[in-house]
Amino acid sequence: MSDAPADQESDRKKDHETDEVSDRESEGAAGREADGVTDQEADDPADQESDAAADRKTRITVLVALAANLVIAAAKAVGGLIAGSPALLSEAAHSVADSLNEVFLLAALRRSRRPADDRHPFGYGKERFFWSLLAAVGIFVMGACFSVFQGVEALRNGAEETSTGYIVGLVVLAVSLIVEGISLLRALHQVRAQGGGMEALRDPALRTVVAEDGTAVLGVTLAIIGMALHMITGQVVWEASASIAIGLLLGYVAYRLGRDARDQLIGEAVDPELSDKIRELLAAEPEIDSVEALFTMRMGLDSTMVAARIDLVPGMDSERVEEVSVRIKRSLGRAVSEAGEIFLDITDRPAEREARESPAATGERGGA
Repeated sequence: MSDAPADQESDRKKDHETDEVSDRESEGAAGREADGVTDQEADDPADQESDAAADRKTRITVLVALAANLVIAAAKAVGGLIAGSPALLSEAAHSVADSLNEVFLLAALRRSRRPADDRHPFGYGKERFFWSLLAAVGIFVMGACFSVFQGVEALRNGAEETSTGYIVGLVVLAVSLIVEGISLLRALHQVRAQGGGMEALRDPALRTVVAEDGTAVLGVTLAIIGMALHMITGQVVWEASASIAIGLLLGYVAYRLGRDARDQLIGEAVDPELSDKIRELLAAEPEIDSVEALFTMRMGLDSTMVAARIDLVPGMDSERVEEVSVRIKRSLGRAVSEAGEIFLDITDRPAEREARESPAATGERGGA
């Protein structure tokens, strides 16, 4: 019995200490919120460091491809002039186009990471897509068109090659195949290191390098076959056909890369899986009665804008609505790291009517 008051006093001290810790944590959280610092923002330095590391790896991959293409372009051009080979000259044009494209990709890596400013409040992430589009145009103009031209000219005017020319051409192509293969393996190694599959190829710079190196390996193989058949049969049609085939291959690759860059530049939504996840997270919030509409757009490689029209449960005053909106944005931002910008439109109108009256449907500019 005599120990009861002491035990009660000890419990009171523990409760008091617990309350003080809780108060300090609450004050700390309130202070961070007052300063505009959220849990998502606290994780940003780590995310930025990870993004910078991924960019460094991609930059190394691009530099390896650039060095390979510069050396190979010079060798192919000299060998093509010595041998008088249209297929070899086509491959030289291909390598020159690839070298210029790598310069574009290096510019994309550097410029797309610039922070947002007053002129570009959503950042410069889409620069990555713009320079990738220029790279696709370069592949088509400098690679595909020149290769087809060389093949057609060879068919019209013929091409004479000496034994020395054949040997020089085949040696240059064989060395090119080895170097291009090494560059391709480096790019594929990075793709595997970043998880593999289409998710790793979301980076247009890495996707372009993989496409270029893969096309280069196939193009060199076609050139070797064409030159070898020309040497065996004496018919230039084989080498000219190889040159035209290389041009058509480059044209197809340029079309695919350009189409992807175009879709991303004009505003591409996130994958359906991620969109469904965002909708489910919003619908799970207790204050949200329904998600009337959800719009997403990729603003860069790892940044997405999210805009949602939501209907809140009835009975909230304006101050409560504001508090709930802020909390929902923070919660969604923590759950979906890609969601760099989140906009909520509080509405109680049906989604169909909202869609009919939206700026996208009416052609009006602006919006809530």
